[in-house]
Amino acid sequence: MAMLDKDLAAGKTAPESPEFAPLDRPSDLDDNYDLYKLAASTDIEPREARGVLRKIDVRLVPLLFSIYLIQYLDKNSINFASVYGLQKGTNLHGQDYSWLSSIFYFGYLISQWPSGFLLQRLPTGKVISVTTICWGIVLLTTPACTSFAGIATNRFLLGFLEATINPGFVLIMSMFYTSREQPLRLESYYCTNGVATMFGGLIGYAVGHINSGLPKWMYVFLIFGSCSLAAGVWALLALPDQPSTAKFLTERERAVAVDRVAVNRQGVKNRHFKKDQVFQTLYDPKTWILFVMAVGAQVPNSAITSFTSLIIKGFGVGTLGTQYLQIPGGAIQFAALLGGGVICSRWPNLRCPTMIAANTICIAGAAMLVGVPEKQKWARLVGLWLCFFQGLGFSMSLTMVSSNVAGYTKKQLTAAILFTGYCVGNIIGPQTFKASEAPQYHSAYIAMLVGYMIKLIMVIVLYVYMWSVNKKRDRQALQEGMTTEDQEKAAIESGMHDMTELDNKGFRYSL
Repeated sequence: MAMLDKDLAAGKTAPESPEFAPLDRPSDLDDNYDLYKLAASTDIEPREARGVLRKIDVRLVPLLFSIYLIQYLDKNSINFASVYGLQKGTNLHGQDYSWLSSIFYFGYLISQWPSGFLLQRLPTGKVISVTTICWGIVLLTTPACTSFAGIATNRFLLGFLEATINPGFVLIMSMFYTSREQPLRLESYYCTNGVATMFGGLIGYAVGHINSGLPKWMYVFLIFGSCSLAAGVWALLALPDQPSTAKFLTERERAVAVDRVAVNRQGVKNRHFKKDQVFQTLYDPKTWILFVMAVGAQVPNSAITSFTSLIIKGFGVGTLGTQYLQIPGGAIQFAALLGGGVICSRWPNLRCPTMIAANTICIAGAAMLVGVPEKQKWARLVGLWLCFFQGLGFSMSLTMVSSNVAGYTKKQLTAAILFTGYCVGNIIGPQTFKASEAPQYHSAYIAMLVGYMIKLIMVIVLYVYMWSVNKKRDRQALQEGMTTEDQEKAAIESGMHDMTELDNKGFRYSL
């Protein structure tokens, strides 16, 4: 490592490895390629790599946790405000409230492609930070809305800005963590969906005791908007853009950070947009399997986000009860997400089986909402709580992008298509909650059950496809007489040249 320190100080790069001829396009080289070559020319002790991982965790996990918590609260703020006069204060009628949930995802959908382009071309951390500040400002203006047109525009802008977070965080996972480390770290921030459900319910309960000043529903947006603004400023100061420019790491530690994630065989980051990877994204079957998975998973999503308060109220519960009875569902979601992250990080190739298990539980919950008689309200409430397992299945599908898609343009586009499916499902879902069926919403419960079943089928198809590709490549490597060490070295080098997982025959899918 002393040699590495001297080379870094002198600004030197490592010589080209003789086993790999340089590619024709300079744009193929990873943004962190020089650091990778310098680190590859030295021996890095496992203890030193673990120390760098700890520093990355300390810096990233609290930031990602806080921003994702606030983002979840913000987009579901109308759920907490709905029982405190939101509809009356903004003059909503009929299906207007359902459309507010859908309109948010129209903004989210339209933003996918420009936000993905910006995340690739510009510093990732800065893009995330600025959009967080902007949506905080939008949320603070929500109490000024007095009509459907006004609050619909507000929700559209909120969705347009928040669309950056999920794909941005997926990229951060792939830039700073190995494939095996990603499930636990991803779930460490995604579990805030459960925390937000519990915490948001407590805030909603507290807001219910405000008896002076502004109408109660306005306080929900003012509280959440202020938190978003503060989180955006914090991120602007502390969130790194990529390992090679992370200011909280020394030069030596940056090289170690790059070397750690090079084993993913995906590279770290490449700013150049490549048309050939666009076409490969479109004919890769994984892309469309993930798309259908996302649609199926998100049709039921509105039941545990925008409509939870109204569903529970339909069980004959008072206004304050609708807030604190969301807490058990949030606790289930939190435990499922964190537990799933631990399992999939500790034991490899359990991601798809974990998704299958979580989705099966959701099917049971939705079936209870459909089939249990209306008079058995507690049993139906338990069915609703079981549906909170769905977050585990969807979050694991995000690791399919961060761990199983290589080529930076392809990774961005695959994430954009997955989140397009996410938006389509979330646009359809609220429309299944028909005002004419309130408070029973039987059509919505049937739609939930169908969505979960579609998701389950797609997860099984994805698992079989990736498993068969891995087995085929193992057989080919054996026939070619390649040692495991040579195969891994070639695969890592190809990843640092921005080669996709379909072209890089040394790549293996995490199942």
